Parts: sequence; C-alpha cells; structure tokens
Amino acid sequence: MTTNILEMRGITKTFPGVKALQDVTLNVARGEVHAICGENGAGKSTLMKVLSGVYPHGTYTGDIVFEDEVVEFKDIRDSEAKGIVIIHQELALSPYLSIAENIFLNNEQRGALGLIDWNKTNSEAVKLLARVGLRENPTTKIMDIGVGKQQLVEIAKALSKRVKLLILDEPTAALNDEDSDHLLNLMLHLKGQGITSIIISHKLNEIKKVSDAVTVIRDGKAIETIAKQEVTEDRIIKDMVGRDLEHRYPDHTPNIGEEILRVEDWTAHHPQDPTRVMVDNVNLNVRRGEIVGIAGLMGAGRTEFAMSLFGRTYGSRISGKVFKAGKEIKTRTVTEAIDNGIAYATEDRKTYGLNLIEDIKRNISMASLGKLVKGGLVDDNEEFKIANEYRTSMNIKAPTVLAKTGKLSGGNQQKVVLSKWIYSNPDVLILDEPTRGIDVGAKYEIYAIINALAAQGKGVIVISSELPELIGICDRIYTLSEGRITGEFPIDDASPETLIKHMTMEKAR
Repeated sequence: MTTNILEMRGITKTFPGVKALQDVTLNVARGEVHAICGENGAGKSTLMKVLSGVYPHGTYTGDIVFEDEVVEFKDIRDSEAKGIVIIHQELALSPYLSIAENIFLNNEQRGALGLIDWNKTNSEAVKLLARVGLRENPTTKIMDIGVGKQQLVEIAKALSKRVKLLILDEPTAALNDEDSDHLLNLMLHLKGQGITSIIISHKLNEIKKVSDAVTVIRDGKAIETIAKQEVTEDRIIKDMVGRDLEHRYPDHTPNIGEEILRVEDWTAHHPQDPTRVMVDNVNLNVRRGEIVGIAGLMGAGRTEFAMSLFGRTYGSRISGKVFKAGKEIKTRTVTEAIDNGIAYATEDRKTYGLNLIEDIKRNISMASLGKLVKGGLVDDNEEFKIANEYRTSMNIKAPTVLAKTGKLSGGNQQKVVLSKWIYSNPDVLILDEPTRGIDVGAKYEIYAIINALAAQGKGVIVISSELPELIGICDRIYTLSEGRITGEFPIDDASPETLIKHMTMEKAR
C-alpha cells in the first residue's frame, strides 16, 4: 500500500470553449491536510468536483486512484460510498429541518419496519455534534444557528458517512475570526483521528497554519506542490499569479481636498428590537480624494451603519444628520441616497449586490437605468456599449457582457458590482468588504480601482475585517466597537495593535 490515499493522474476537463483543467496531477498523503490554492477561475473547485463525482467519470480524461484502487464515480453518492465527502462553499443544509435531520438526510437511521428511529437519530446526532465541538440540541432548526455552527454541522454530516477524505471548499469565507479558528483547529483534531482533508482557501495565513502540503493551480494547470516547511506567502502568490507581487497594495499618493461627506450623531436601532442600539451616535467625515477605513470586529455595527445610512435599508428609529459638501441632505430611501451621490456596495454581493440570473450588461446598468432611457424605453444599444466599456476598463473576464453574472468568479462578480456603482457617478462610495472571498491577484485589481476612484476626487469608505488591507490602502481609519466610534487614526498612526485595542473597547456600564 502506498503512503498516498489519493492520486489524480493527468486530469483534463473541458467545457464548451474552455479547457478548465489541463493534465493535472495531485497526490495527497494519508492523514495529511492538503491545501489547494489558486486564483478565482483557476480550476480548484472543478478539480474537486471531478474527484467527488459531481462531474462523473466519462466527462473528463485521466485517472483517479483512491486507496490504491482506480475509481470511476458516476455521481456524488458513489464517492461518498468510498468515504470521500465534499463540503461546498455554498452550504447544502435545509434551513427548515433540524440539525439531526440535516445530518442524516439521505442516510436516515431506520428502525423496525423501515421507519425512521427518531431517538436513535437524535442520540447519534448528539455524538457527532460532540466530535465537532457543538452542544446544540439536535432538534434545533438550522435557520436558528449561525453560519459558523452550520459549517460544523456539515462536518458532522460528513462524519456520519464514515468519511476518509474530507474536502472543504473555502470553509471560512463567511466566518468571523473566532469561528474560523475553531474550524481550523477541528481540522487538525480530525487529522489526529486519521481523517485526511483537502482545503481550498484564499487565506494564506490559514493555509500556513493547518496544511502539510500546498498545491497551487493556475489557469487549469498544477504549478507545483510545496512541502509545509517550504511554504511562504510570497512563493504561493508568485505561483498563483505567475509573477512576484513585491507590493501587495498598489502605490497610492493621496490628493485630498475639501470635505465631501459628514455624518453627525448617527444612531440606529435593531429592526426587530427597537430597544437595542446597533449604531450609537456615530460621527465621521470623508474628504474628496480620501480613502477612509472602518475597522471593527464582527457585530461592531459596521454594516449596520452603512446600510442605515444608505436609504435606511437597515434598522429602526434612525436619527442623525448627513451633510454633503457642507449642505444637509436626506438619505431616507435608496433612490434618495443615489440621487444625492452616495453609493453602497454590499458585503453580500450574491444576495444583495447582483442579480445572478441576469447578464453583466443589465447588472451594470440596474442602478442607473434612468440615464439610458430614450422615449420612455431603455436604449439597448447604449446599455450594451456602456457595459462593454466597463468590461474592458475593469478587466472583467467574460467573453461577452451577455454572460450570466452568476457564472463569473468572485473577483469578476465584485468588478461588476463596482462597475454598477461607478456608472451611477457617485461622489461617495461605501465599499463593504470589497475583497471578501477573492484571490490575491483580483484583490490587487480591486485596490487599483479604489485608488483610481480616489484620484478622481471621490470619497471612498472601506469597511474591512482585514487590518493589513485597511492599513495598506487607506489614508485614515476609524475604529468601531459596540456601535460607537472609539478612535480615529491617520494612517501613519494606525498600527494593528492600536486598532485592535480600540476595536475591543467596551462601553462604560
């Protein structure tokens, strides 16, 4: 028996007009955590879908050898029967079913007469939940627990299938730092139990923490596999993008002008519980050509502030004043906010930022259709022309602006979101987690776009969970804790230690 639990040999996968994988070879040792890195669209998820039977045998060329046996999976049930379980980035849990029901869905615990034994189902679920560090009641509905715990339920579900090889696709993309750490530690714990894992991630610090080896894929090809002791962020980045990124952030020479936006005494309460203050007397300002960051832990009120300001799309009992270029304005509706030159790119681009079943053209124009109306109808030719201009200038990788937005990589979807708001010609852009879930190469392009917007004299507010990102691109940073502004720092004074200290300040009780 070899030391490898998995060998993928010469895997090639083609879609109409696109060779997604080209002669990829991957070796995974038994009992290791093996990371796969690459830019969006490089072929990482495609390779794992081939492995797990999502793309069945016959739709690709090459061989898969699992536990020294050549396997030919017709579907995902075949791979799960062998002990290969994949957890996709978009969780596949039913929100209206209980935790136990989700764990044993299509793997029901049956008793006499073939009926489901609910006592056994719930008691076995408790054991599995304990293995992943959860103490939830197994009858709790999935909709009533957070995303971090839902990820752990997915892993418990995999354990119920006697998993030998666990594949996690971007498992921490939607998690806060605490939940991410718990999940990564769980991977190491499962490794101690002999379970092999493959993790796909853009977060290089996480990869360094848990992986025993890293395989980098670029443009559908396996570039190299790096042993743990040789892994460095610079090496991974060079392999991913095909060049050195000597500077993670593009050069930025600020040209800051007069104040463009000022918010005074902004307060917003929880939409369902008006007694809870979510945004507490916030005061901030932005000047023309300035990139201003907002740093805060999850739940600090960053997104709540942005959404309550932008058309009151979040909250109740909202109060405070907004001034643009010294003149008070109203932002009571989204239309009013847009008409007053304010744009907001949401952190959840797939749910709120884009219509995924629409094409690129319509997504870019949707916030500004009034600019394209002639004789009461949208000018299709002008809409097509504008969208094409943004596809070129923003380097959106798609064959045509008629391509469905849902088919694009995360980085290209984010460029469509930015194109939509840039076309609305705002004076102030609020960008909420603008690089979440995208790779380092695409991040650099987003940073360059942000710099270009500032260079045009626009005011830019960037909300981010990544302190190095804020320090790398901003001119000034506010810290937010429990809905309050706790500090304001010019970039030269904004060390990670200082920011964290102010991000964790508690209210006086």
